[in-house]
Amino acid sequence: MNFKWFGPLALLAALVIGDQIRINRPAHKYRLTVEVETPEGRKSASGVVAVHPDRSYTRRGQTRTLGDAVFVDLGQGKNLVALLAHIDNNKLELDGINYVALRAYTAASGGKRISFNAMSAQTGIVPVKAELVPVLVTFADPADPASARAVAPDDAEAVLGKGHRLQGITTEVVPNGFWPIDFGGMLGEPVTRGIVAKLPWLNGADSTAATALRAAGLPGVDGIDAREAFTRK
Repeated sequence: MNFKWFGPLALLAALVIGDQIRINRPAHKYRLTVEVETPEGRKSASGVVAVHPDRSYTRRGQTRTLGDAVFVDLGQGKNLVALLAHIDNNKLELDGINYVALRAYTAASGGKRISFNAMSAQTGIVPVKAELVPVLVTFADPADPASARAVAPDDAEAVLGKGHRLQGITTEVVPNGFWPIDFGGMLGEPVTRGIVAKLPWLNGADSTAATALRAAGLPGVDGIDAREAFTRK
């Protein structure tokens, strides 16, 4: 066997792999935590999402977020879901989730500009307020997408019942870790998955996600990929 090409080929492979890591590595990850006061006490849940800018050579892509909506089990058969979506100009939009952490840290700094490239260096937990709060929904029956109802951040009690109040939503930048082997522990926190286990109909036809969003009375459902309000891969 002739090994004279082994070194150059190994170097080429390393360069290709390294370039793919550079292109696809997230710019930053952040944890979104939702806390709710209930008659049984405070309930919370969180999820880590990864924000990926377009680093390709074509520059035809766009910034995208990978992860799942945050599902909070409130007990007594009740729940609250923070979607990967916002409402802008009276329609659902999916891009705002890319900038939740960036805008929340900027707001917490008193408006001091924080660049997108500096996000991975941010520390501390900051509140997510006002227009940065994702769309909130609840399911009377998580197995039935048509049972979805929208929840107003300032009046959760109207839908969830007496004694339920959104305590707050926060975000925290977490280390990227050794992507793409960020499987947990010292390797770094992976993107959180699990919404499909909570809402099993997401494994079905794409139209079921749209059914849920329409049942919640959310506007502009026809103009988006409805499933991406719940999960993105």
